[in-house]
Amino acid sequence: MRRRALLAGAASALTLGACESAGEEATGTLRIATGSSGAVYYKYGTAIAALAKRYLPKVRASVLETAASQENVDDVRDDRADVAFTQADIAGAGHAAAPGRLAALARIYDDYIHVVVAAGGPVQTVADLRDRRVSIGAPGSGTAVTAERILSVAGLSVQRVQLGLDDSAKALAGGQVDAFFFSGGLPVATITDLAQHFPIRLIDLQAVVSELRHNYGDYYAERVVPASTYRGISNIVAVGIANYLLVRTSMPDPLAYGVTQLLFERRDELAKAHQAAARLNIRSAINTPPLPLHPGAARYYRGQKA
Repeated sequence: MRRRALLAGAASALTLGACESAGEEATGTLRIATGSSGAVYYKYGTAIAALAKRYLPKVRASVLETAASQENVDDVRDDRADVAFTQADIAGAGHAAAPGRLAALARIYDDYIHVVVAAGGPVQTVADLRDRRVSIGAPGSGTAVTAERILSVAGLSVQRVQLGLDDSAKALAGGQVDAFFFSGGLPVATITDLAQHFPIRLIDLQAVVSELRHNYGDYYAERVVPASTYRGISNIVAVGIANYLLVRTSMPDPLAYGVTQLLFERRDELAKAHQAAARLNIRSAINTPPLPLHPGAARYYRGQKA
């Protein structure tokens, strides 16, 4: 009985902590802009919404399926969403376009740029994409922006197709495209599923990382995709990009505090939805350049100092 009472007290502490952030309980709407249903943003965002309904009882949480980063930034800026997942490079462009309107709750995990091709096909390097049919990602996605930058620094002309993740995977398996780009945390469920019935290869991107950084900023880094990530692949170097949770600076402090607290104090539950949530780290979470931390989120982090 005592153990059950302690667990019940721990479950209620999250709401109490949100109340303490500014002397009032978190209230309002929490429209979470995510991405396609087969990718990490959607799974992570759906888990956040479910936990918000349990632990932030005066918050009305819902999930928006979107084209991902670019659309998400626009939706937050224009008050069609309240919080959004976005790549850091897209967040930076949004900050430049709307200075003073956007802030971050946390840096949450890193995306990996996948360039997926048929294992038995002729595309083995980035240069082999030249003049081929390539899905660069859905309109409004961060994938499309980053893919265009990679093609630019590589000096490549391709036959562009703009498909979302699920349609890109189907098009590759059906021979309608020779490759597709996708930016997502490891592993991407749709790519995992594709590899089970259609042998794939991931293209190594080490050659383009330094030029991306030189031309577009320090958002990009070398990241290794381990061979164990997807069936049949070898270790390769991908382009890594940090992901942020983005909000408007006008979000009420108690709500920003409550959501940030939810991320950390319910991290194990979020990780059941996708393992990317387990990578949340309080030391790296505060590193969200060029976006400032929302004051409500900053208050939560200050309270965690030993």
